[in-house]
Amino acid sequence: MNPYTIFADIVAGRAPSSKVYEDDDVLAFMDIRPFTPGHLLVIPKVAARSLAELDPEVGGKLFRVGQRLAGALRESEVGCDGVNLFLADGVTAGQEVFHVHLHVIPRTPGDGFGLRGRPTSPPRADLDYLAGSIRGVLERGPVIAE
Repeated sequence: MNPYTIFADIVAGRAPSSKVYEDDDVLAFMDIRPFTPGHLLVIPKVAARSLAELDPEVGGKLFRVGQRLAGALRESEVGCDGVNLFLADGVTAGQEVFHVHLHVIPRTPGDGFGLRGRPTSPPRADLDYLAGSIRGVLERGPVIAE
């Protein structure tokens, strides 16, 4: 599968971006298709198509930078009331660019963005069953991409 994405060109400086933050591991820039004004993307500088391929330390850094950017958005001209952090991992989750990226989405009342799912209320036995299944996978060791 072709590992190329536009994010590789942005990291390499071959494609334009409106940078907000950069360090040795991550880069944050304005999304060119924003849900709301000030919508940012935070990406690792190393190619990783999915969370399973991403070094956990770099993954943690994505969220630390996202948290810092959330505070900056609130105090900037964006002036948002809240912030959503969103990461789509896989086609079914809505991932369109196959380079891990964290959306930092500023929120204001009536902005039109939001989750449209319908929560359910499963019986505790069903929750306990699934918790046991997930716990069992974790107890077997690290989960690594194939």
